[in-house]
Amino acid sequence: MLENYGIDIWGENNFIIENGLLKVNHKSKPALINLVKDIREQDYKGPLLLRFPHLTKLQIDKLFTLYDNAINEYNYNGKFHAVFPLKVNQLPNFLHPLIEAGEKYNYGLEAGSKAELFIAMTFNKNAPITVNGFKDKEMIHLGFIAKQMGHDITLIIEGLNELETILEVKKETNLTSPNIGLRVRLFNQGGGVWAKSGGIDSKFGLSSTEILQAYEMLEDHGLKEKLTMIHFHIGSSMTNIKPLKKALKESGHIYAELKNLGATNLKAINIGGGLAIEYSQFKKSINYSMQEFANDVIFTLKNIAKQKSVEEPDIYTESGRFIAANSTVLIAPVLELFSAEYEAEHLRLKEKNPPLIEELNALYNDINSKMALEYMHDSIDHLESLLKLFDLGYIDLEDRSNAEILTHLIIKKAICFLEVDDYDELKRIDNKIQEKYLLNFSIFQSLPDFWGIAQEFPVMPITHLNKKPTRSASLWDITCDSDGEIPFNPRKPLYLHDVDLSKEEYYLAFFLVGAYQDILGMKHNLFSHPTEINIVFENGEMKLEKICESQKIIDILEDIDYDTEEIRTILQKKLNSDSYKVVEQYLNDNNYLKTTWS
Repeated sequence: MLENYGIDIWGENNFIIENGLLKVNHKSKPALINLVKDIREQDYKGPLLLRFPHLTKLQIDKLFTLYDNAINEYNYNGKFHAVFPLKVNQLPNFLHPLIEAGEKYNYGLEAGSKAELFIAMTFNKNAPITVNGFKDKEMIHLGFIAKQMGHDITLIIEGLNELETILEVKKETNLTSPNIGLRVRLFNQGGGVWAKSGGIDSKFGLSSTEILQAYEMLEDHGLKEKLTMIHFHIGSSMTNIKPLKKALKESGHIYAELKNLGATNLKAINIGGGLAIEYSQFKKSINYSMQEFANDVIFTLKNIAKQKSVEEPDIYTESGRFIAANSTVLIAPVLELFSAEYEAEHLRLKEKNPPLIEELNALYNDINSKMALEYMHDSIDHLESLLKLFDLGYIDLEDRSNAEILTHLIIKKAICFLEVDDYDELKRIDNKIQEKYLLNFSIFQSLPDFWGIAQEFPVMPITHLNKKPTRSASLWDITCDSDGEIPFNPRKPLYLHDVDLSKEEYYLAFFLVGAYQDILGMKHNLFSHPTEINIVFENGEMKLEKICESQKIIDILEDIDYDTEEIRTILQKKLNSDSYKVVEQYLNDNNYLKTTWS
């Protein structure tokens, strides 16, 4: 891996490396390590979740600029609208700045549950609201109430039963119906991890027959004018643009057919999400530019409208990952390097050692750049032989300890002698030489998509970037679970620095975690969310705002329905007063590990 950790591939110029430090490429360009130190000085411990509202605003600006460019390029007569899907990140520290940043564009919200609809009804201003997902009578009634409040709301129908419920609610309440959209189940679907959210076998949407039935039902009940939108979604974060083009043609013809049937108020096609984020650190996985994506949407729908002699539709998008992902960075302190115990000071060499131990000691003392690879291979072979001798009872525990220490010392020396070009050889034997970095965070809480679907996230240190990383790294979290590991991958190797944590701090940053990770995170081992901080720039100055501290242990226990007063009472009865004071202090702290500096 290059020493910039692929930042030119995934970074979008949002972060830069200067003088060995990773910096925010905005305004005063603060170094992430300085942000971390400022937050630590306020006694916030454990992992940190840094939110950058200016990056959310940047993505919103970029989205609307892309479509404005395409509309102007092709003299398109329809308008562009966008809504943010709340399922991607509903948290207020993220959402409130998003709503503010999108206000000038009339940037709306998409809700997929009753709780999300309440958020949209409360905080959305005059922008559109779309409602997706399966809906019961209560949720549909809420849609009518939102309409009564003055919201521009569209209920997207997933099945004919929902349309029947709309008719029922209208009859019972005599309220004005919200706009109605039809989610169409396209034959075409996207690719990648999330492809199953689209296509003919998707759990969402209406078949061609059901689309015709829905139109007839609306016509029969005098609600034809409320049909204003058709909707499709063929997959999230599509890396290949070809499926989009097919889906646009299919949906465009469905739109035109309904218009020609008499759906005069049908004016919009909602293309869902799909705009990709580049998660790869090694080579680009997306085969299109963002502008190409927007151009294809406009060009294809314009041609179909012309071919079918219908008006060009307004276009809605629900791109969530594109808007949210890069706004948030997870910072995790490194607590321990597991080769730290393999230091020369721990050697217990005897006056007379087994021959292989003597050979290892000679290799360690004589190693040089010319012989580095050969000596490293020899030391690994010697270690394997010595471990077999230990199993057979021919050497003792001190000999085994010396063998392990000397082998690791030789490996560390060899790596220092080797140049970057020799990393291929290191990858070949990575299981023998990789370092284990213990990080103060939970993969299950902060990177659930890595655990669940092996989603990659860019990761890099925030300091030492002017030094050559020499250790092939596996990352361990602090949960009591063997799945709490990001193992070293020879095909996509992560190399980190050999640091002495007794003398300096070392932090890793995980990027593009602003989409889904917050809300999907689970309290495995009862680790709650990291401490969250919004990094805001005003008048060229940086400010830390809306600090949301990681939950106290007592609050976590209450969340999972423990009677916390009962816990306190039982502990107080069983402990003396001094011990109970300590316990009470710990109950009111968070669950992450502590060090003198974290």
